[in-house]
Amino acid sequence: MFGQFHYHSAIRKYIIMFGNMFNDIDVVRFNKAGESTQQIRVPIAYGPKEKFLAKLRSDPDGRREIAMVLPRLSFEIESMLYAPERVLARSNKQVGKGGGNNTLRQTWTPAPYDIDMVLYGMFANNEDAVQVVEQILPYFRPEWTNSVKIVKELNQYVDVPTVLTGMTIEDTYDGDFDTRRAIIYTFQFRIKGYIFGPVTNRGIIRRAYVNQFIPSSNTATGNVVVSTTDDKLQKITLTPGLLANGQPTSNSSASVPINQISANSNYGFAFDREDFFQ
Repeated sequence: MFGQFHYHSAIRKYIIMFGNMFNDIDVVRFNKAGESTQQIRVPIAYGPKEKFLAKLRSDPDGRREIAMVLPRLSFEIESMLYAPERVLARSNKQVGKGGGNNTLRQTWTPAPYDIDMVLYGMFANNEDAVQVVEQILPYFRPEWTNSVKIVKELNQYVDVPTVLTGMTIEDTYDGDFDTRRAIIYTFQFRIKGYIFGPVTNRGIIRRAYVNQFIPSSNTATGNVVVSTTDDKLQKITLTPGLLANGQPTSNSSASVPINQISANSNYGFAFDREDFFQ
């Protein structure tokens, strides 16, 4: 589209980020004395709730060798919406180091999108359910922020908040003795993500010019007024300075050529002034 292919797998990274937040939740079983007898890691997979319920109902008594074991977590994307309240100036750029000493990588301000995710928790009994719920809720007040490297070319991390927006409870038990019971907790989350455009290469600024002018002064009010008719005082040229032995210098005439100075060099700053007194 628009003549330039780009793909940063941002949506895929948001999905992985979301799943990783809930992949280490355990359920502990206790005996009548309150002693722990079993600890179960709750599995999590990407997929809609209906797919797991269909598998559950296909084996109501759990006698098949391959039967879905509860508790279980699943999640899916529900929607994506543009977030105009998080829009930054479109002229801003994000810049990263290029592949060599003469280039930078840059991309324009990313587009903010809210990604609505749904997390389903399916349980055979209420004790397992409340254990999982109490391991999730304390971390969302109401959000949890992850740092994700979306654009690898820029080598920068983006803070991505995940907001818990709601939770509902459902019990699928209808009273039929052939129906396997499943208590379902549904968590609604919103990921405040960004979608990035293409990354392009640009040259590095190695020389900067500053023109200084003589301002006219208003002695009555003490304010300083600058006009385009002021006499030019001097022109300043700023360049990196590096001696042949690797030491920084402020003397541009003693410095090695600018194209031999890399971003990782221990360079100094050389100021060259050219006067224009009249």
